[in-house]
Order: sequence, then structure tokens, then C-alpha cells
Amino acid sequence: MEVANRLHSVEEYYFSKKLKEVNALKAAGKPIINLGIGSPDLQPPSQVVKALTESLLSPVAHKYQNYQGLPELRDAISEFYKVHYYTHINPDSEVLPLMGSKEGIMHISLAFLNPGDAVLIPNPGYPTYAAVTKLAEAKPIAYNLDQSNNWLPDLKQIEKLDLSKVKLMWTSYPHMPTGAKATRADLEQLVQFAKKHDILLVNDNPYSFILNEDPLSILSVKDAKEVCLELNSLSKTFNMAGWRVGMLLGNSALIQAVLKVKSNMDSGMFYGIQKGAIAALKCSKMWYSSLNSIYEKRRHLVWQLAKKLDCTFDKNTSGLFVWAKLPESLKSEDFIDNLLYQKNIFITPGTIFGTQGEGYVRFSLCATVEDLEEAINRI
Repeated sequence: MEVANRLHSVEEYYFSKKLKEVNALKAAGKPIINLGIGSPDLQPPSQVVKALTESLLSPVAHKYQNYQGLPELRDAISEFYKVHYYTHINPDSEVLPLMGSKEGIMHISLAFLNPGDAVLIPNPGYPTYAAVTKLAEAKPIAYNLDQSNNWLPDLKQIEKLDLSKVKLMWTSYPHMPTGAKATRADLEQLVQFAKKHDILLVNDNPYSFILNEDPLSILSVKDAKEVCLELNSLSKTFNMAGWRVGMLLGNSALIQAVLKVKSNMDSGMFYGIQKGAIAALKCSKMWYSSLNSIYEKRRHLVWQLAKKLDCTFDKNTSGLFVWAKLPESLKSEDFIDNLLYQKNIFITPGTIFGTQGEGYVRFSLCATVEDLEEAINRI
């Protein structure tokens, strides 16, 4: 049986393939330290687990759930945006809970892209943006980001491209994989660019609370709701990656378009997970402080590790990673393979995020202090 042509345009996700190799080494007895992926190793808030377990006895816990989520969950998301982003979101019409924000990338693409449409993709950036664009039979157009511009889009250079078929643009600030932060002025320029060219701008915003004292939402910018959607997630902020809780926010017409796709692809988020998500969104600011104190200690150790490997990096970043530049002439994938097989340490090559990632590597902070100290000792 022949597979669909669209499958020839994409490959299996890098981590899906590479972790098979890493796990095979572990199975063979190698003492692998995994600093490759951003899968939080810490526990969620205790009240989140309690809310989940107590919900299991509810008479509605095991039934199909509403496609738009519990009203209490939408209310909690709206209040979360009001408290932390100073942004008004209508819980009845401008919020769509998702089973992880990654599925939202597919839902948005199917809702707005026709075959032949073009999409602006950050380079470097999250690989799923380009993969899903190809699966939707649209054309990815990379816009290059580089260190000299703090990994921000050069809008004047982008305007020199043929934008006649561009319908969608992906951004991600704080930026993944580099951790670069956008200012409010940067976000305002992006909104004006999207309005000028009639482009739907989607900001993917799962890292704004990790090692960052000034979380921003693009929806807080004037007129942003006219042309913008925002994806967010509980995965990193509350150590709930495996729970698969995300959210999409924007004006009601755009949300309804995505809901048309989503409602034909799933049957609503499990009740208990929604109740846990509500508890997470109501956490006090003490939660964020305690979480970031742990990541701050880990980041200092990763900086030490990067220095031992003769890498350079920017300390003014946020998120779960340290993005580091290799010594001149070294190739990212060769470097990480040598590190994996000689020192049993796995980190991520910058090239999986695009051609602009060549010469860079990414370290994850999702490892214990003991593991990080052991990695430093091995080098």
C-alpha cells in the first residue's frame, strides 16, 4: 500500500529517532546523561495532583467532555492571562483548551492553509512548524534569525521576500531554541507587520515563566487580536508535559475556525486533567519563584559545562535551555555524537532547528544537580 505523497515531504521527528539510539546505549549499560530534551523532571504542584485524583470519583469524570473544555477551565485561563499578562480574554469565545499546544499547530494549519499557500517559518525554530506546513501541503518560507539581531525577525529583510501567498507566520518568544526575549516594542512591530501584509501571526508562548521576570503575551499589544493567535501550555510552567494541556487564544472568529478542525479530530480533554489544569492556573507567585530557583542553580552548572566544552553563550535568556555557540569550524551533529559516544552525554545539535543552527548546540536544564555535576566531571 502506497503512503500519501505528503509523507514524502517530512521525516520522523528528530527526537523520536535519536532517543531510540540513546535508549539503546542505555540498555547496553552506558551511563547516559540526557541533556537533550526539555521534558521537566520536577513534580507538578501538589494541589494539581490532588485535584486530579479527587476528580476521579465525579459522576461525569469518565464521560465525553465538551470540545471547548469545562467553563471553569476557560475561566481559569482567562484569569491567568489577566493576572500575569495584563490581558483581557473572553472565556466564552476567545479561549480553546488543547491537548497540548503541539496539536494546536496542526489544527491552526488545517484551519487556515490551502495547498499552495505560504508560511513564514523561523530559522532556527521549532521543527514542527515546517513539518506541519508541509503536511498541510503549504510552502514553508524560512526567515533567518541570527545572534547579531538577538534572534529577532528582521522585518525589512522579510519584506524583500515574495509575500503574495503568505497566509501564516510563526513566532515563538521567548524564543525556542535560543531563549532570546522579545520586548513589547518588538511584539508591537510584529503585529504591525502582520496587519500590513494581512498575515495571521501565531506566537507560541510556552516558556514565558521559566527564568523570566517579565512574561509577555502578544495579545496584550494593541490591535493584536485582529491578526494574532497565541499558543500557550502548562507543560513547562507547571511540570505537566505528559498531561498534554495547552491552550489557544485569540478573537472568536479565529477560535471558531480552529474549533471546526479540532471538534472533528478529538472528543474533549479528560475531565480529571482539566480539573488539575484549573488548580495549576490558580497557583500563587510563590510557585514560579521556587521553580525558577531550582532552574537558576541548574543553569549555572550548565554554563560551567558549556565553558568546559569551549562554548560561548548569552546569559540574558530565558526558558528551559542554554543555547551555545561551538568553537569555530566544529559541526553541530559531529560534536554531539562525539560527546554522546565518548562521554555518554546527550545534547541537541542546533541543526535540527534549521540551517541557522549550524555551529550551535542546546543544553536542557531538565536534569538533576547531581547529573549536571557528573557531566562536568566527565569533561
